Amino acid sequence: MEIKTIADIDIKLASVSKIKDVDFETLSFGNVFTDHMLVCDYENGVWKKPSIEPYAPFMIDPSAKVFHYGQAIFEGMKAYKDEQDDVWLFRPDQNYERFNKSAVRMAMPEVPEDVFMGGLKQLLEIEKDWVKKGKGSSLYIRPFMIATGKGVVAAPAVFYRFMIILSPAKSYYSGEVKVLIAEHFSRAANGGIGAAKAAGNYSAQFYPTKLANEKGYQQIIWTDDATHTKLEEAGTMNVFFRINDTLYTAPTSERILDGVTRKSLIDLAKRENINVEVRPVLVTELVEAAQNGTLQEIFGAGTAAVVNPIVGFEYQGTYYELPKLDKPVALALKEKLNNIQYKLEEDTFGWTVKI
Repeated sequence: MEIKTIADIDIKLASVSKIKDVDFETLSFGNVFTDHMLVCDYENGVWKKPSIEPYAPFMIDPSAKVFHYGQAIFEGMKAYKDEQDDVWLFRPDQNYERFNKSAVRMAMPEVPEDVFMGGLKQLLEIEKDWVKKGKGSSLYIRPFMIATGKGVVAAPAVFYRFMIILSPAKSYYSGEVKVLIAEHFSRAANGGIGAAKAAGNYSAQFYPTKLANEKGYQQIIWTDDATHTKLEEAGTMNVFFRINDTLYTAPTSERILDGVTRKSLIDLAKRENINVEVRPVLVTELVEAAQNGTLQEIFGAGTAAVVNPIVGFEYQGTYYELPKLDKPVALALKEKLNNIQYKLEEDTFGWTVKI
C-alpha cells in the first residue's frame, strides 16, 4: 500500500527534544514517549483538521463519555529502521482496517485513511530519530480514539478525539511464562466486543489475571464463555499449540481478535512447509497431548513480544510442564518474521511499507 502525507495538517514542533535524555538500552516497554503526538477531533459528524504538536497532557471534561460508558479503542503497531536508515511499517493496512472495524462495533466514527495513515507518516518523518537501528529496537505506535463528548446520558458521544503517540521499544522479554487455563472467567462472549480492540476488553482481564498471578502464573489461557472447553487466547495475545509437528490455533470470531502477528505467523509457517490447522482446539486435546508426550510447544503471538513461549500450564489443579526443545518452531518463526520486519530478508509477502 502507499502512504501519502497530508498536506493540510498543522504542525507545531517542540522547542527542545527529550531524546538526548533517553537511555535506549534500558527502556521498559511503553513508559517513554517521543516529542510529538498526532491529534484530530471529530465534532458533529465532521473530522477537523489534524495537528502534530508536542506530547503533553490535555484537558477533558469530567463528564466525557469515555469515562462513563467506555467508548475507547486502540491499535498496536511498530516502525523499524533498516541498515540504510530507512523507516518501515509492518502491514499497517491491517491495523487501519481493524481500527475502523473496532470503531464501528463501538458506535464510534471511522477515521479517514488520510488522517490515520497520512498523519502517521508525517509524525514518523518528524520522529524518525527515535527509531533506532538494530534487531530488537523499534518504535511502538499507539493509535487510539476516545469519546470526548460530555454528558452522562447513556448514548454514543458526538465528539471524539483520535490520537497517535509513539514509544521507543527494545526486545520484549517477560521471562518464563506459565499459564492457568480458565475454568470460570471469560475474555469475551458471542455477540460481545471480543473482536474489537476496545479498552474494556483489557480492563476486564485484569482481575482474573491478578488471581492467576497470586497462584504463580503469569497469564491465563482463556476458554470459550459457553462451555469453557475451547482454547481461545493467551493473556492479551493469540495463542498457538504445536502437537507433534502440527501447529494449531483457534479461528477468529466475535470472541477472538484478528491478530496481525497471528495471521503473519500462519502464512510464514505455511511457506516453511509447517502443517497449520486453524480450528477450535479443545482443552481435553491439550491435556491428552501433554500426558502422552505429543505436546511440543505453546506460544502467544502479538505485536509487543511477537512470540512469547509458554513453558507450562495448569488445568484443574494439575500442572503440565512442556519439553525443553533445542530448536523450537516458535523461535524459528519469530526469527523469520523479525528478519522481514527489519529488512534483513526479502519480503516475499509485500508486508513492509516504507515511510
